[in-house]
Amino acid sequence: MSTKILIVDDEEIVIRSCQRILSDSSYVVDSLMDGYEAMRRVDESPYDIVLLDIMMPKIDGMEVLQYIKERHPQVDVIMMTGLSQVQTAVKAMKLGAFDYLSKPFDPDELQHVVDRALERRHLLQENRDLKSEVSSKYRFENIIGSSAAMQAVFGLIAKGAPTNSTVLITGESGTGKEVIARAIHYNSLRKDQPFVTVDCNTLSENLLESELFGHTKGSFTGAVANKRGMFDIANNGTLFMDEFGNIPLSTQAKLLRVIQEREFRPVGSTVSQKTNVRLITATNKDLKAMVAEGTFREDLYYRVNVFPIHAPPLRDRRDDIPALTFHFLKLFCAELERPVSEISEAAMSMLVGYDWPGNVRELQSTVQRAVILASDNVIHQAHLVNIIEALPKNEMEVPRTSEDLKRIKKQVREKSVEDVEKLFIQETLKRNDFNVTRSAEETGMQRSNFQALMKKYGIRVRDTEYDPDDA
Repeated sequence: MSTKILIVDDEEIVIRSCQRILSDSSYVVDSLMDGYEAMRRVDESPYDIVLLDIMMPKIDGMEVLQYIKERHPQVDVIMMTGLSQVQTAVKAMKLGAFDYLSKPFDPDELQHVVDRALERRHLLQENRDLKSEVSSKYRFENIIGSSAAMQAVFGLIAKGAPTNSTVLITGESGTGKEVIARAIHYNSLRKDQPFVTVDCNTLSENLLESELFGHTKGSFTGAVANKRGMFDIANNGTLFMDEFGNIPLSTQAKLLRVIQEREFRPVGSTVSQKTNVRLITATNKDLKAMVAEGTFREDLYYRVNVFPIHAPPLRDRRDDIPALTFHFLKLFCAELERPVSEISEAAMSMLVGYDWPGNVRELQSTVQRAVILASDNVIHQAHLVNIIEALPKNEMEVPRTSEDLKRIKKQVREKSVEDVEKLFIQETLKRNDFNVTRSAEETGMQRSNFQALMKKYGIRVRDTEYDPDDA
């Protein structure tokens, strides 16, 4: 569907100029010279963007702005002002205007602000779509991700699940290694058999061996009865050993024997038991480095590292953050019986820009806390307490009045958008060997608009490499 733009100005030359600038794009552009007629037209026909002059006869542009935003808040209004009206334009921003242009403005300025408005509308529409339902094509069991990194993980799960191969899942804490392990099990031939989990980090050496292999009555103090081990309980199913890098060397030797011979001996017993388990291990440690240090057995490492899968950190799959956020939002709204259904654009920008040292687990707790804190149906930046607390305190100005709060929120929002835009330009240039034309073509932007963003952030190709396009 084409973008519909309405130009409202009492000067015909301004209208013709705007129409000429926007004619190169696939927009449907209408124009009016009367504010009252503009209000009636917006009521009758859905517009995406309104370019609105502040000073007009009959009715002031500010009144038209208020009318549009009250009845059609989804319409983005861009104010057009004279140089002496900048203060009025700032007031218009507070009333809901998307941005303003000071007359006379050049074509790149107009095109750039329209592009930003459309990008914002696209992001909000994506958020609405994600909120209603996370697409099934981006899911693998309970794993969510459309990023290239997660699609690669899905591919490995699909290939490895139907086999009986031992799997080693590596990745930082909170990246969802257990979720990957469960996806492997429930897509395997053992899906109707037990999936048993052992956390190797929470048990002492003696208790870990008892947990894994079981024990006989009286085999040690406190062993008041026979106990089945996890290798027995998981027989014919899958045994998932989390925090595998924390296993003591003495237990590693016994575990190697189980993997090699498919049998184990309970603590205190002289009789061996057969086991048919599929072993999946996970660790946030570098097992290869531990082998070099002598803290992990080399033979065990090669036994468990048959089919490796790496769970990428959340900072390397930022494209997945909106989908994950809405997944957790829906989950916690139902669990906590809260009516929160939206995430502001500024809050989403903050979520996407944060580095997430705690990965998906930290995002989950952040959304849960935000749902509890939200006073209406929208999560705002102020509700992302985990992120705000992680920011350097000397960079945070604490508001004292409601006006301070509005100003600071606007500054944070603009800073987040600027960071994303700057990174977007820098990374695109790097991928295209700092060729501006190829960079613009890759992003789908006009070269002039791409250069306008470069200029905005002081990014010059000649500072890095020679660009023949600029010769």
